[in-house]
Amino acid sequence: MAGRRRWSTEEILDAAAELLTTSGAESFSVRKLAAALGTDSSSLYRHFRSKTELLRAVADRILLAAMEGHRPEGDWQQRITALALRLREAFGRQPQLAAVWGRYASGGTGSRLVMEEVLQALRASGLADEEIPGHYHRLAVLIAALIASEAGVTTVTAEEHEQGLELFRVAVLGAAPERFPALAHFARDVRPLGADRRAAFEDILAAHLAQLARIAAAAGPPR
Repeated sequence: MAGRRRWSTEEILDAAAELLTTSGAESFSVRKLAAALGTDSSSLYRHFRSKTELLRAVADRILLAAMEGHRPEGDWQQRITALALRLREAFGRQPQLAAVWGRYASGGTGSRLVMEEVLQALRASGLADEEIPGHYHRLAVLIAALIASEAGVTTVTAEEHEQGLELFRVAVLGAAPERFPALAHFARDVRPLGADRRAAFEDILAAHLAQLARIAAAAGPPR
């Protein structure tokens, strides 16, 4: 009797990414992945020691794809902005995996390429070396949060989107002025979370980078 097929690491990651697009990280399991491949969980554990390690590898492939062919251009703010938009676009094609990256992070080549580019850009900003790790961490959290937040909106169905808009209209336009005076005042101008996501992404990132530029300028040239 022929033995079971041996799946390569890349084939396992392909299948895991496909499964994640339909089930999400919360319901994903190595057992489900093994069933999809027609094998048993033990064969997958020869490639990955745990579900978390597997999910990190899936997320890292998104980062690696985003960095393929990337050439840094412009000043440090332009470099970070361009990188953030590349990551946003990469996870936009597979939005279900954005939450995986935000939750499990990654330690592979893709992650190292992203970290290297951000750290190099921050060194070019004029910030003192001892301050850069802390600013890097906050910037990484911000970018990951913005990408995950946008991905969460793009994965809802058309029906869920319409229901959400209706609930938003009821919550805002139906707010009692005596209890929610500010909300009632701005009711016709406040927009739901899903509106103008791209502009919000770029504005928030630009504001953060501008703050870093002010910090670097206040510190003066490196000694």
